[in-house]
Amino acid sequence: MSYLEDPVEAYTRLAPVFPEIANRRRAYLDAVERLIAESIGSAGSLLDIGAGDGSRARRIAEAAGIGEVTLLEPSPAMKAELPIRAQELSQVAGTFDAITCLWNVLGHVFSASARTEVMRQCGRLLAPGGRLFIDVNHRYNIAHYGLLRTIPRMLKDLVHPCETNGDVLVRWDVCSTMGHVFTHGEFAALCEAAGLVIEKRFVVDYATGQLRRFSWQGNLLYVIAARPAGQC
Repeated sequence: MSYLEDPVEAYTRLAPVFPEIANRRRAYLDAVERLIAESIGSAGSLLDIGAGDGSRARRIAEAAGIGEVTLLEPSPAMKAELPIRAQELSQVAGTFDAITCLWNVLGHVFSASARTEVMRQCGRLLAPGGRLFIDVNHRYNIAHYGLLRTIPRMLKDLVHPCETNGDVLVRWDVCSTMGHVFTHGEFAALCEAAGLVIEKRFVVDYATGQLRRFSWQGNLLYVIAARPAGQC
């Protein structure tokens, strides 16, 4: 495809080959799922935002002993229970012990203010003591993007900081769309604006799924909680 599609249209076109594309990143995806299952603790309900075909949420739920799983996915080809976009979270009622938003789903939400609102709605939907799990593509992931692509990104952010600096073209086998790749500082600011607290950050190698020490070595997986009432 030579033209850019809306992310929902792109994922609808992608649906028939989605399992094949996921298999190419199986080591990374499996590592993220394992880390989430180990970090959830006691949880009875899970909401997955941008669930795709739902297989990841179901595996996490099975590994963590979660009985209630709700899948939110706007692409009709994926056949989710709640066919709405992340930007429409205000339509969702109830609370959940765990919420997941995985494989850079947040990077298909535009603009920065819309991403902040998605995060705020996630906080609203968290049950007391609940946790939100989000992994994002890291803009400064030298191990994946290489120095020749990463250094110009760093310089651009330094000289001309702008919310669109992380906007990138996303190409798959059958379609193209726009996405956004994040810095840690940018994501932390989103959490702060949404009234959320980052409890833990994992750096996960995008090729091997191994945990890494430095942020430039991988993508970023966050464990997030709502800020306690009355805390500034």
